[in-house]
Amino acid sequence: MQLSEAKEKYIQTWGTFATNWGINRTMAQVHALLLASVKPLSTDEVMEQLEISRGNANMNLRALIDWGIVRKEFIKGDRKEYFVAEKDVWYLFKQITKERRKREIEPVISFLEELKNIEDKDSDEAQEFIKLMNDFSSVTGKINNIMDLAIKSDDHWLVGKITNLLK
Repeated sequence: MQLSEAKEKYIQTWGTFATNWGINRTMAQVHALLLASVKPLSTDEVMEQLEISRGNANMNLRALIDWGIVRKEFIKGDRKEYFVAEKDVWYLFKQITKERRKREIEPVISFLEELKNIEDKDSDEAQEFIKLMNDFSSVTGKINNIMDLAIKSDDHWLVGKITNLLK
């Protein structure tokens, strides 16, 4: 397989995988393109290589910047904006975990807490419902704690913990 073919396959496959994780396909492809690039890319280059519109490129580049995994880079003498992906895979993992927790886990925690505050909690049915919400809260809280540990840890610590769990 030629390098260009491997890069293309990587970009397309990464976009497909991302949809399974609830991430926009094009956003993942833009990120994969920047990860695989040895030089900063302009919006025009992203558009051309992925065959997407300017609006789509801009929207996804801004989203990647908001996630903290892509940054702008300026090239002296050039007025275009260029973009570079953070290439430290451990940092990427932690940033993506942080964003997913903020968007997915924290709203669930708040939602479950709200559902437990029912006024007519004396009936058996209400008690059963509150128990169910407490059980969901417990699991969600544990997931949140694991994500927090991953975000705050270094790569060697987490690998060691996972290895111990698998033994």
